Amino acid sequence: MKSPSARSMWMGSLSLSISLLVAACTSGGGEAAGPQVAEVSSCRSLDSNLEWYGDNRQELDQLIARDGECGGSGDVTEGAPLALFDWDNTVVKNDISYATVYWMIKNDKILQPPDRDWTATSRYMTAEAASALSAACGGDVEPGQPLPTGTDLDCADEILAVLEGETAAGEPAFGAYDHRRNDPSYAWFVQIMGGHSVQDITDFARSARTENLAATLGAEQTVGTHRVDASVRYYPQMVDLIDTLRVNGFDVRIISASAEPIVRVWAEELGFEPDRVMGVRPVIDNGIITRHLVGCGDVPDGEDGVVPTVDGKRCQVNQVVFGVTGADAFAPLPAEERQVFAAGDTGTDVTFLGDATGARLVINRNNPELMCKAYDNSDGKWLINPMFLEPNAQAPQPYPCSSTAFVDANGTEGPVHRADGSVIEDQVDSIY
Repeated sequence: MKSPSARSMWMGSLSLSISLLVAACTSGGGEAAGPQVAEVSSCRSLDSNLEWYGDNRQELDQLIARDGECGGSGDVTEGAPLALFDWDNTVVKNDISYATVYWMIKNDKILQPPDRDWTATSRYMTAEAASALSAACGGDVEPGQPLPTGTDLDCADEILAVLEGETAAGEPAFGAYDHRRNDPSYAWFVQIMGGHSVQDITDFARSARTENLAATLGAEQTVGTHRVDASVRYYPQMVDLIDTLRVNGFDVRIISASAEPIVRVWAEELGFEPDRVMGVRPVIDNGIITRHLVGCGDVPDGEDGVVPTVDGKRCQVNQVVFGVTGADAFAPLPAEERQVFAAGDTGTDVTFLGDATGARLVINRNNPELMCKAYDNSDGKWLINPMFLEPNAQAPQPYPCSSTAFVDANGTEGPVHRADGSVIEDQVDSIY
């Protein structure tokens, strides 16, 4: 369990953040900045007691002071600057989709698919994966009824393997998809929730959230026969950054590759209204989650060809926040219309991070494409920070920016390019 003192300190910090948000400009709560006072918001700046790498806190304070407005509307439709955050391993330590699905597996909440046919859960599932799931999970359970995954370890293990993109035997679980717009394994987290109501999934997410916050940081649990993460933590620095941006008039939103109903559960603790949270969106039929996804751009609902990953994140931001429709949603907006700030941690975030015009905060989890862009820092707007809790070790070899760090729509590896078309040189991991 988390120690009472640590829990009290975290809750106290969160309560203080909420109080400061309400107080906004009346408290004059920004830190004293001495000769740099003009570069720090007079409304509120970041908590100097929270540790950031290098000059990152000061850089962020300057961005907030430059682009924010104390007491501003916080709404892009009224001219507020936009700040976008990925969720898993950016705002929190660990992954809330995994946390929820682990809970569902342990508690027998995965339902037998229609006709006992696992390809009904994903149009991109390979025949090998469908066969492996059928063999492991059996045909005794009627379609729509819970599989006994809490005790059927073979079934649980096969589901866990497919979530990682391969069968337990090492065969590809998904194929024939656009790698810049889609990741069927991310989509499958949502699609195996099919048959449940939105309220069911919300309740499951709340139960998983309670367990993961109560567990000791770094704790593990057994799901199937595997030892997996059992804890999630909000990063205090990111909670403070989100609240400080809000107080300074930014429109702050989440763009995640986790299931949107799950992200809403976790984000409400930080004051996010549902319409400020974007994630993988299932098609809902009379309150029941189907096995299909809401589309984006020129990809229609139910075609399941796009999720908020890489270029799919740009599409969802452009469509949901800015109202861009059709194929244009996949293209970058003019600079003056885009997000000012973005934060993320992996290659799924590289496009929406690159679209940010003011600053791009990268939590270093050793993703090659993203770290190539961030370390190259060709326009001086990339900020790199180690993970705030249990940071990753240094990448043992330079990132292969000049050869294989980029993955194109067909899944082919190649070099990472700058905006001007030049190739980024291999980069050494130096901030960890």
